[in-house]
Amino acid sequence: MTRTHAAVRSLSALALGIGAVLAVPVVQAAPSQALDRISIWLGGYRADADLDLTLRENQSGAESGRLDVGDFKDTVGRARLDFLIMDSQGFSFDYYGLKRDRSLTLLEPFSFGGTDFDANAVLDTRLQMDFGNAAYRWWFGGERTVFGFGLGAAWYRLDARVRGEATFDGQTAIVTEGYKDDAVAPLVQLGWRHAFSDNLRTYIDISGVKKNGGSLEGHIYNGSLGVEWFPWQNLGLGAEYSVSRIKLNGSEGSLDATADIKLNGPSAYLRLRF
Repeated sequence: MTRTHAAVRSLSALALGIGAVLAVPVVQAAPSQALDRISIWLGGYRADADLDLTLRENQSGAESGRLDVGDFKDTVGRARLDFLIMDSQGFSFDYYGLKRDRSLTLLEPFSFGGTDFDANAVLDTRLQMDFGNAAYRWWFGGERTVFGFGLGAAWYRLDARVRGEATFDGQTAIVTEGYKDDAVAPLVQLGWRHAFSDNLRTYIDISGVKKNGGSLEGHIYNGSLGVEWFPWQNLGLGAEYSVSRIKLNGSEGSLDATADIKLNGPSAYLRLRF
């Protein structure tokens, strides 16, 4: 069984547990006005992205050098779910993915995976990253302002590929080389919530993932500042600005890959609360 299947099964089991919890009647005490019993975010992240990719052969030390996959703006779909199982404790889930394809012209040749990529050849690059997390959060504070701390696990996947004209055993051909792997790592979250009124609130979220060792290691840091407005009791709009820094180092057989990703930009959400 792959790590991806294991992660999916773990998240599925957690979701079944969540369903069982939600099926049990909850005594309707009053949580802080800054929190909801169930919160759903559905929207998009307009990311200003800077992606760099490096591929290397760890036996020979040969590498591609830094491949600039691009500075670009893209809309990244994002979904989040928070719910309380008590007035000040509960679960939090988040997921987003990023994919970028770009064609580059090599300034100098390089060897990778036993293949010689030629200078001035057009190189098609692909970098795809998926990130999801689940955490248990504790909230402390009063009626309008709370501070939160969360612990959980993050699942992330990296898929990096290059395709271009190359020379192998003296023959020129179109060759594809790449790296694909996923991992699970511990997650820490910090949060702050403030309600100006029942209809208008603001928040700050900070999270960090760090994994040392294994076939896919590195760190992922996120920070966001947001505001949400509810013209109706259960339906509203949310806007936030987020910054993410991602650096992952992967090793698969004799091949290594390093992805350095910087994301920042605004997000817009349809907000549901119950």
